[in-house]
Amino acid sequence: MTGPAHPSHDLPTTRHDAIARLRAVFARIAQGAVEREHSRTLARDAVQWLVDAGFAGLRVPVRHGGLGASLTETFALLSELAEADSNLPQIFRAHFAFVEARLREGDTPQAARWLDLAGHGAVFGAAMAELGDSTGVRTTLRREGGTADTTLWRLDGVKYYSTGTLYASWIVAVAADGPHRITLAVPTTAPGVERIDDWDGFGQRLTGSGTTRFDAVVVPDENILSRTPLSQFPTEAYFTTYYQLFHLATLAGIGRAIVRDAVAFVRPRTRTFGVPGQVAQRHDPLVQAVVGRLSALSFSADALVERVVASLAAAYPQWVAGADDGPELQRALTHAYQAQQVVAEQVLSAATTLFEVGGASATSEARRLDRHWRNARTLASHNPLIQRQRELGDHILNGTQFGAQWQARATQAATGADAQPEAQAGTQVGTQAGTPPRKEHAA
Repeated sequence: MTGPAHPSHDLPTTRHDAIARLRAVFARIAQGAVEREHSRTLARDAVQWLVDAGFAGLRVPVRHGGLGASLTETFALLSELAEADSNLPQIFRAHFAFVEARLREGDTPQAARWLDLAGHGAVFGAAMAELGDSTGVRTTLRREGGTADTTLWRLDGVKYYSTGTLYASWIVAVAADGPHRITLAVPTTAPGVERIDDWDGFGQRLTGSGTTRFDAVVVPDENILSRTPLSQFPTEAYFTTYYQLFHLATLAGIGRAIVRDAVAFVRPRTRTFGVPGQVAQRHDPLVQAVVGRLSALSFSADALVERVVASLAAAYPQWVAGADDGPELQRALTHAYQAQQVVAEQVLSAATTLFEVGGASATSEARRLDRHWRNARTLASHNPLIQRQRELGDHILNGTQFGAQWQARATQAATGADAQPEAQAGTQVGTQAGTPPRKEHAA
């Protein structure tokens, strides 16, 4: 049931107060980040603090119980959250994408149902990617029966890189029904759903990106979100940009955390290498130069993220009106790909340069400063930089649309022109042709 809308004159105060509450939660999350990393304690408490503060409803319209934040406000807050703990924005990445998709559906009963849930604290995780010899959808959805009022379906399959599902109340999954790709949602408590904490990456270790199994899970027709051909590119320009922005905003947050931790390490120290006696390290010109460099790298990452957010915000009215492509959307996607090349390299450089401020003592396990590099490296590995770099060059030199290579192969598969059995079955799906399963897929 839709909640009442707040009077318009209350919105600025409501938004200001809500953002202040969220920032207080961010500070609380930051206090426990090192210990969670050290003990690999899943961030269940931190997620609940955010939900209680209304974070799950950040983009949800006020009339559905949310805050109705803009894209600019949302990604600014995501970078602040990433500065506190970079696992948290990624945990909510599928959730925010799910809400974004519902916003595009407009004023429909289906959209209202899901937005009401998100606005009142429901969290949606993702189960999209699969492991196999080729990128594809092997999870199946079969008609199971039903009544005169509803159709029931049976969901079977195994998903990997199920980011956020360990913390979620719902799972958004993709399955194949013949030649169609079905996007659906199931409660995490549904019989036959198993969530396994087996993500073994050396970074972003607390994101809940493990395995999800579906064993004869019953799905009512009302939980089917969309049906598209498997030969169709799985994400359009808006969502590809949106997903990439989550990683970019998180990387920018890591850049800020690097500066914060460098300052916290240096300020109290009174020993400088090669200088006898007590010398405040913060006055050492070499250390000052390192910290200055770190601040510049962080500033650059922030500026690039802001530029991509502005491009996405400019394209939003066209996208929400129904456009899947167009100059504004392509410009936003281009900016996201360009920023990805630079932000990832700069934050990784900062994460390494950080150790120049303190020598061997900076490598103490108690500080876990290495988590910044490990987390940034893991985020930068989700979508291949070299693939995006090549696509950028092809686009700029030849005007080739992003994803054109994938679409050409998918079309061949759909028409039977490809001799591979899997392609003939219409199972090829992914972010790029020839790219192995990665943690970026449509939700």
